[in-house]
Amino acid sequence: MERINPPHLAPPTGFSHAVRAASGTMVFLAGQTALDGSGRIVGRGIVEQFERALTNLLDVAAASGAGPSDLAKLTVFAVDIADYRCHAHDIGRVWKRLVGSEYPAMAVIGASRLWDEDALIELEGIAVVHQRDDQ
Repeated sequence: MERINPPHLAPPTGFSHAVRAASGTMVFLAGQTALDGSGRIVGRGIVEQFERALTNLLDVAAASGAGPSDLAKLTVFAVDIADYRCHAHDIGRVWKRLVGSEYPAMAVIGASRLWDEDALIELEGIAVVHQRDDQ
């Protein structure tokens, strides 16, 4: 995949303006919140919930044959954009620890409420899985 960040646009911080996917299979990753295996939201703050939701999303991606570098698009739904922005640095550290320094095309959207009432954040994405030589 190729991250595209035209020099005449404002430099992106924590996202890529676009991602061009080479040939491969697109995998659409459903929204993931900070649910644990028993169906309860874990983590009291947005950083903890972001980490759990991202871990869940990466687990789903892995089950589909996609790794963190295969993420082409990520949408973040947050019930409190100000809280997300306030903790953006810590959220970025979680991202770098779990995914690395490459960013997909991203958007953060404010939501008045998520499906799971205690959820502060939900992540959904698109990954592009490439045929591996050993398959």
